[in-house]
Amino acid sequence: MTMTAARSKRVLDVVSLVLAALIATAAPVLAQTQPPVTPAQEQTLTPVPAQPAAEQVTEVTAPADAEERDATLPHNLSPWGMFMAADWVVKGVMIGLAFASLVTWTVWVAKSLELAGANARAKRALNGIIEARSLREASEKLSGRKGPAALMVQAAAHEVSASDGTLDFGGGDGLKERVSSHLGRIQAQAARRMTRGTGVLATIGSTAPFVGLFGTVWGIMNSFIGISESQTTNLAVVAPGIAEALLATAIGLVAAIPAVVIYNVFARSITGYRLVLADASAAVERLVSRDLDYRLTAPARRKIAAAAE
Repeated sequence: MTMTAARSKRVLDVVSLVLAALIATAAPVLAQTQPPVTPAQEQTLTPVPAQPAAEQVTEVTAPADAEERDATLPHNLSPWGMFMAADWVVKGVMIGLAFASLVTWTVWVAKSLELAGANARAKRALNGIIEARSLREASEKLSGRKGPAALMVQAAAHEVSASDGTLDFGGGDGLKERVSSHLGRIQAQAARRMTRGTGVLATIGSTAPFVGLFGTVWGIMNSFIGISESQTTNLAVVAPGIAEALLATAIGLVAAIPAVVIYNVFARSITGYRLVLADASAAVERLVSRDLDYRLTAPARRKIAAAAE
């Protein structure tokens, strides 16, 4: 019995030693599997108000939104702002077109005054020529006046005076031809003088749209280059350059349309002025022919009068 009890006691001792060893080895493993409680976890246990967090988020995001908004704000799209932001080539085109527009309005003012004065003088002279019964009377009425019509009367009187000796040996056909030649040259010179300056209007009206189109094409090319460099298709980036380019075409049309209209108005006015000069020339030729008939028929009239006596 004593031996059996001793064996049992030994077995219990061995089992207790094994259990103690197992517990000792398992304790570090359990300690590693359970994470330690950190101060952050302790703070999460306390409730955090939501409103201050939202304020912090807005405070952080507000500057970023403002910077993005400033970056996407459009340029100054007024005509002056677009001109100042344009490329130097587009600026040169705009300045040239603005100068062409200034030339157009200057020619309009100057030529309108010139045409109005010339038409008034020609019509007054025409009335005086029509009312006169002889070339000498017409010369007296228009003495001291200026203008092509008065010059026609003076030229005809001078030619009649220069051909005085030839009328006794020949007919008056040569005199009429010479007077008609003088009057035609005076009329042509007056018309040429009146059309001076209108060619500039025709040039501006025909070339200004194409010059503006050149500025537009150049500006759009620069806009596409800017798009490729910025690697963005944002309208706020693309629109200012395109608007600056289109401004050149707009200025070209502003310069061309008035030039064409004013040129057509002047063409009609000059045509009317030429008709007045043609009427004056025809009236002078009638006076010369009348005086010539009186002079050539004077000997026959004297003979008839002498025979009647």
